[in-house]
Amino acid sequence: MAEILNYEFSGEGMHRVYENEKWTVGIKNWKPANDITGIANVERHNTTDEMFVLVEGMCTLIFGNENASGELQFEAVPMEKGKLYVIPKSLWHNTITEKDTKMFLIEDSNCSSDNSDVRDLSAEEIEAIKALV
Repeated sequence: MAEILNYEFSGEGMHRVYENEKWTVGIKNWKPANDITGIANVERHNTTDEMFVLVEGMCTLIFGNENASGELQFEAVPMEKGKLYVIPKSLWHNTITEKDTKMFLIEDSNCSSDNSDVRDLSAEEIEAIKALV
């Protein structure tokens, strides 16, 4: 017999709460590495878009495009509760959150470290990001 399922997660960080052959839904909560004092890298997913919905708290999406010399030029988008934000594939990004923040994350179920990249930030890039938030 079929039934309606529901999921929750209240720990730190991200937990995939639902996954099938097409997509994954995660709940992403504040963790020290996503605090403005802990930001150290950005990531990009090379084969799929990633989506976020802010449920509670505060989050700023940080993203960067490479200029002609390969340096990242960062921008910031403060999230509004209940809106869907789409990170296009291959866009460098990260989330800056405050304590008690909760978001939903939706992405292709094939998204993994095998088809994603992580880039450590320089001290200058971290300062540039802090100035945006």
